[in-house]
Amino acid sequence: MTRRVPIISTIIVLGAVATMIGLGVWQLGRMDEKADLLARYEAAAKASAAVAFPIAGDGAASWFRRSQVSCGKVLSIEAVSGTSLKGQKGWVQRASCAVNGDAAVLVDLGYSRDIAKPAFTGGIVTGVIAPGPRLVADPPLAGLQPMAKPDPGDLPNNHLAYAGQWFFFALTALIIYVLALRRRGR
Repeated sequence: MTRRVPIISTIIVLGAVATMIGLGVWQLGRMDEKADLLARYEAAAKASAAVAFPIAGDGAASWFRRSQVSCGKVLSIEAVSGTSLKGQKGWVQRASCAVNGDAAVLVDLGYSRDIAKPAFTGGIVTGVIAPGPRLVADPPLAGLQPMAKPDPGDLPNNHLAYAGQWFFFALTALIIYVLALRRRGR
C-alpha cells in the first residue's frame, strides 16, 4: 500500500520555494542596480562643481557632492562617534542648523577626542553631502580637526549575499519537505 503525497502541503511548500527563488533573483537584480548607483556616487565624489543642499527628502541624488549651507541658528549640537581624517576614533560634533525658516539641516562640524560641545554659533558651512543627508564640513569649523571624508566605498553592496541566502532557504525548505515525506511514508 502506497501513501499519497499530500496535495495542499506540497502546493504550500512549492509556493514558498518559488517565492524564495524569486526573492533571490530579485536580489541579483538589485545587486546590479546598487553597482550602478555606487558608480554614480564615485563620479559625484570626483565632481568639483557644488550643488544645492537637499533641504527636503533624502537627497540621495546629491550625496558625495560639494555643497554649502547657511546655518542661521544652531538648534542643537551633539557628539556622535566618528573618525578623524587620520583614522583615529573619537567624536564628531554634529549641529542641527535652522535654514530657510523652519527647515533643519545636520552639519558635521569636525572631529575631536573631547566630547565637550564646541562654540559654534552658525554661519556659512561648506563641505560634502553625506548620507542622511548631512553636510560634512570641509574645512572643519569651531576649532575642530578634519573628519574622515564621506566615501561611496563605505556603502555596502551585499545583494549577492542576500540572494545566496534566499536560494539556500529554498533548498533547505525542499530538503526538509522531502525528508518529512520520506518519514511519513515509513
